[in-house]
Amino acid sequence: MDWKLSIAGFLIGGLVGMTGMGGGSLMTPMLVLFFGFKPTIAIGTDILHGAIFKSFGAIRHRRLGTVHLRLTAWMLLGSAPMSLAGVALGDWIEGRYGDGVESVQAKVLGVALVLGGAGFFAKAFLRPKAPRPGAFWLANRDRGIAVAIGLSGGFIVGLTSVGSGTFFGLMMLIIYPLATATIVGTDIMHAALLLWVAGAGHIYAGNVDFAAMGWLLIGSIPGILLTSQLTVKLPDRALRVALATTLTLGGLKLVDVPQANWVVAIGFALGALAVCFLLFKERSAHIVTATERAAQ
Repeated sequence: MDWKLSIAGFLIGGLVGMTGMGGGSLMTPMLVLFFGFKPTIAIGTDILHGAIFKSFGAIRHRRLGTVHLRLTAWMLLGSAPMSLAGVALGDWIEGRYGDGVESVQAKVLGVALVLGGAGFFAKAFLRPKAPRPGAFWLANRDRGIAVAIGLSGGFIVGLTSVGSGTFFGLMMLIIYPLATATIVGTDIMHAALLLWVAGAGHIYAGNVDFAAMGWLLIGSIPGILLTSQLTVKLPDRALRVALATTLTLGGLKLVDVPQANWVVAIGFALGALAVCFLLFKERSAHIVTATERAAQ
């Protein structure tokens, strides 16, 4: 199982390096569904793992000049304390429900994944605000919104590990006039700092499998370093739809909806068709554009 964890880490690290999304949203359910981890251990291990490997990505994006540090700091002001509140709630659930905690945590994680999938669908079809010329300076209103985003998103991350690359990136996409590459870099920088805080809480709670985390890092660190320079060069909309489909169906499986296996199978088939359609559409658009340029 060890080398399989490294392969999973490489795939997740590569995805995060290119898009700033999908780390906790995919790694935690992967640990639960495919590797048999308890939800509490999967969440804690993934959060500390994310803190370490996203730090490499954050440094890389900082050197590329794609990080808005002031926005990162204001979001962290709200998200850091609330992530610890999320960890504390998870511990309370474990103490309250005892042997039934795995079922409760799996359902909480499942709901978070469905919401995360909805966020990815939204990101697939929303266009970012046009970047302002020159540097983007935060007004008082922008700072207040950043803190509010941190307060709400940090709690979800601490409790479920989902959201560090979904919720915050979606909010920045909607609210702030930043280039897409800057949204990705800022999202990774904020996630790295936030996950260190939440990870410390999970270490204290005893929710981290350090051996598994080490094997994950063997794959995820080179993955994020190798792909950081490919930011936003992939067919973005098709990738987001694929991730949204994966997250939503994984969440439904954890929630254990009626006929979950059939729902997942049909959902993956429909998602694959949607991705193929978007790839074909984007490819056709590139061909038309190239033809028009050649004609000129």
